[in-house]
Amino acid sequence: MIKKEDLRIVFMGTPEFAVESLKALVENKYNVVGVVTVPDKPAGRGQKIKTSPVKDYALEAGIKVLQPEKLRNEDFLAELKDLNAHLQIIVAFRMLPEVVWNMPPMGSFNLHGSLLPQYRGAAPINWAVINGDKETGVTTFFLKHEIDTGNIIDQKKLPIEMTDNAGAVHDKMMVLGAELVLETVDNICNDKIKPVSQEDFIKEAIVLNPAPKIFKEDCKLDWSLDVEITYNKIRGLSPYPAAWTELIDANGKKTSLKIFETEIITDKNLLPGQIETNDKDLIYIGCSNGCLKINTLQLAGKKRMTTKEFLNGFKNLNDCKAE
Repeated sequence: MIKKEDLRIVFMGTPEFAVESLKALVENKYNVVGVVTVPDKPAGRGQKIKTSPVKDYALEAGIKVLQPEKLRNEDFLAELKDLNAHLQIIVAFRMLPEVVWNMPPMGSFNLHGSLLPQYRGAAPINWAVINGDKETGVTTFFLKHEIDTGNIIDQKKLPIEMTDNAGAVHDKMMVLGAELVLETVDNICNDKIKPVSQEDFIKEAIVLNPAPKIFKEDCKLDWSLDVEITYNKIRGLSPYPAAWTELIDANGKKTSLKIFETEIITDKNLLPGQIETNDKDLIYIGCSNGCLKINTLQLAGKKRMTTKEFLNGFKNLNDCKAE
């Protein structure tokens, strides 16, 4: 056993998702001796320097911040070693080389946004929603060589509602993940963990779903597919990176359109990609066995808007098709 104030922790993370876990550790009086996050970088039209949310919180909390360009850099490794961490906690950060994750005597554990071994990879939240899963969760596990394959420490389950998009699941998982990180560290302090190999979770009949990084071409909609598949894909990519389609007018001109929110309509029959609108506040697009009512969308170079706002400026939509 080790007292929380004696346990030296280095926390590694970047986005807002990771801040919740770091905040939970700090507010529960754990001794976070350092934070590792990405370097500052210029962003936006004015190229103003942007800092990571984790850095912002760490500075407010008075925690030392390291921002290495390369994780194998000798100066960084020396600084990291000087922190004398017993344990490293990783939440939404980069892949770590062994020289980093193997440094602390009590190991390094990661928080992953799925019930491992399901959805190993970069986009577990998106893929769980895209696949229409009714449940996901969070997992803490010790790092080893192969990505997302280390021994599982603990898990918490999270239901996915049919109306949830990836953003909603992300926000709920952020809070649940912080709870699990805290419980995991508590149990490590009290010698109550019994890590289990992921192989023990894999049964002969189980199909493991991957969660690879999502690229633009993965986000294009295929209106010939089942209406529920298309609905799930849209909510699984909303709000980011966002599903998209092309509107093709009577002259063959193509306009790119992102779609964020829809509703399934089963009592209206349209051909796949066929568009029907009242030119005021309703847009329907056909799928293979029903259609989707489009609620929020975005033209390239424009802001996100409601269907009503969109139709105020986009005319002759009935003459277009989605492809």
